[in-house]
Amino acid sequence: MAAAWFTRSRNIADHLKRNMGIFFRPCPTSTVSGYFSRSRNSPSQLSSWRFESTVAQTLLDSDSDYDYSRLQNDDHQGLDFPGGRVMFTSEMQFIPGCPPQRVPCYHVLNNNGQPNMITSFEQVSKEIGVKMYSEMVTLQIMDTIFYEAQRQGRISFYLTSAGEEAIAIASAAAVSPHDIVMPQYREPGVLLWRGFTLQEFANQCFGNKADYGKGRQMPIHYGSNKLNYFTVSSPIATQLPQAVGAAYSLKMDNKDACVVVYIGDGATSEGDFHASLNFAAVMEAPVVFLCRNNGWAISTPVSQQFRSDGIVVKGPAYGIQSIRVDGNDALAVYNAVHAARQMAVLEQRPVLVEALTYRVGHHSTSDDSTKYRPVDEMKKWEMGQNPVNRFRKWVERIGWWNEEDESQLRSSVRKQLLQAIQVAEKMEKPPLADMFTDVYDVPPSILVEQEQQLRETIKRHPRDYPSDVPL
Repeated sequence: MAAAWFTRSRNIADHLKRNMGIFFRPCPTSTVSGYFSRSRNSPSQLSSWRFESTVAQTLLDSDSDYDYSRLQNDDHQGLDFPGGRVMFTSEMQFIPGCPPQRVPCYHVLNNNGQPNMITSFEQVSKEIGVKMYSEMVTLQIMDTIFYEAQRQGRISFYLTSAGEEAIAIASAAAVSPHDIVMPQYREPGVLLWRGFTLQEFANQCFGNKADYGKGRQMPIHYGSNKLNYFTVSSPIATQLPQAVGAAYSLKMDNKDACVVVYIGDGATSEGDFHASLNFAAVMEAPVVFLCRNNGWAISTPVSQQFRSDGIVVKGPAYGIQSIRVDGNDALAVYNAVHAARQMAVLEQRPVLVEALTYRVGHHSTSDDSTKYRPVDEMKKWEMGQNPVNRFRKWVERIGWWNEEDESQLRSSVRKQLLQAIQVAEKMEKPPLADMFTDVYDVPPSILVEQEQQLRETIKRHPRDYPSDVPL
């Protein structure tokens, strides 16, 4: 593993830039010397280490030809300020808000499934590569069938991952199953990779008694304690500060794991995003922020959300190493997230990954995106930048996949899914009492009163109550 050869982010970043083509936005490095030999069981030691490690060691470029050492003791040339020495300048110069060139995007496979000849990347094994493609196809079929089920009135809501399949599947393949995942809502591919069955997906969407959320959540709000996947929460960006706190707890417990938190570009307009990046940077929490920049926050385009060069430039402002990657290139996502995960775990620090992609489908079944964006634009991305088609061309090119495999996979997945839906649809719903459990050890009087009032209302109006929900 290329990134595992190093224990310092600067060395990793240099290696990736020179040998893999990955461009990590640099930030002032902080010392991690002595960290792994220091006990983290003592709160006082932990606090002392955190304070020490967040003091910037240097802001000078060791590769510079200019000798700054002669200025270190000259009070007229610089200012010793918390965080490091700041050099004076006689030139009044404002930092530009928009650099003349955009941050480059790490890319491995072109649209024909051919690797870029000048890009070095870590080759995945046949087992991993075939599984990645199979799960992308499975996700694609699952989205199509569940979307149709909603249109038939069999479930109340659904949203797809169309156009973004590579981000969830490839990132899931790149991290450890012990890493904690805090999703937004377009990451069912991560659960699929970790072993969540089609029956479990169907149970949640139909809200039956086998649903782990006991029917309390909207469809697609999946969760799994067993698979380290926190339950989806509808409000945007609320998972971000939670992710940083969870990551810091992993650090305190000396766990060989990190938190991977997913967001869309719309979440970066929330205050929780900025507070969380700063929180993670200061506490040096092992968390990977993975932003799916698909161009649209429902009907709001990125041009109306921010004037910066996307999301990647926001990381260095908070002292976080960051990278921009082609989100429709499964191999690029795999390599970038794998390297980011190594940084987070080995160095105990946050990393920001911006994956550029496009939401091909509507935001959800409650949305009609043709009202605010051209159909031609959607078709262009669906046909020209399809991540599933691109990865299929690559696995076929190297002899890991063929037309027979494709036909068998699609037929099998469709059959399994239709059967899972039939089972989930016929299964009994959770009992009424489950609406009032699992929050308090002893239900407070107000909840007891609400349950009594509900039952009395049902007795008065039995025809208005769903017959398939046990009392």
